[in-house]
Amino acid sequence: MALRVVTRNLGSRLLPMLSSTSLLHSHATSFGFKEVPEEEKSQLVSHVFSSVAKNYDLMNDLMSGGLHRLWKDRLVSKLNPFPGMKHLDVAGGTGDVAFRILDTVNSIKRRALQDVLEDDLQEETRIYVCDINPNMLNVGKKRALERGYPDKSLLWVEGDAEALCFEDSTVDGYTIAFGIRNVTHIEKALAEAYRVLKRGGRFLCLELSHVDIPVFKDLYDYYSFSVIPAIGELVAGDRGSYQYLVESVRRFPPQEKFAAMISDAGFQKVEYENLVGGVVAIHSGLKI
Repeated sequence: MALRVVTRNLGSRLLPMLSSTSLLHSHATSFGFKEVPEEEKSQLVSHVFSSVAKNYDLMNDLMSGGLHRLWKDRLVSKLNPFPGMKHLDVAGGTGDVAFRILDTVNSIKRRALQDVLEDDLQEETRIYVCDINPNMLNVGKKRALERGYPDKSLLWVEGDAEALCFEDSTVDGYTIAFGIRNVTHIEKALAEAYRVLKRGGRFLCLELSHVDIPVFKDLYDYYSFSVIPAIGELVAGDRGSYQYLVESVRRFPPQEKFAAMISDAGFQKVEYENLVGGVVAIHSGLKI
């Protein structure tokens, strides 16, 4: 009897210790300002984007005062799209970046046709839009249909930025806009970007970033934490998702650190451009 009591007492003391040890050895990551197990983050992020998909473009206009359109234009201008290119746009479910790339390619084609035979431009452009969330992809497909984009040029792929379903060295360009801060392992997403790009291919990332100008930073913080979640609640009936989006920006690495991560992934000629004082930044790198 005494042995049972001792064993039971020892077990009751060990259980909390084992629980804390397992927590210590469990890999955690950030979900906004919260720490969550790595295996849960992708599900939580998926829930956020399923919730915001329907109002995603409207909320982008409201939150940025329409500036996100100019930021995406700038991103595509740095890409220098060309007819016949194979391009991968990751986390691009609603099609905003992909449509701009295809519009630029079509514009180049129209100009080129004045000087060369059409047969010389027959190699078909392929823009792959990859997103982990099917609801976001459905929004993009619907928009593409409404705008009359050809099915053969735009291909919609449900996939994970950390484990892309593309062969090595198969795409000429890789873009990701407002998406990389939501992945669980940024290093894995960068490694995958490097893997699928051809030699000479360009990596471009447009992401909300960090403001260092003191007075502007205070105003930006107030707008981010007080105004954006309120707009989300008013327009989309979803304060929590937009609270997460704001918090996720603050947990994302600063511009210099993110540039170093891109270099560590193997990219060369890494640089970044701050827009609106660092509210957003465009990072780029080449696979040489």
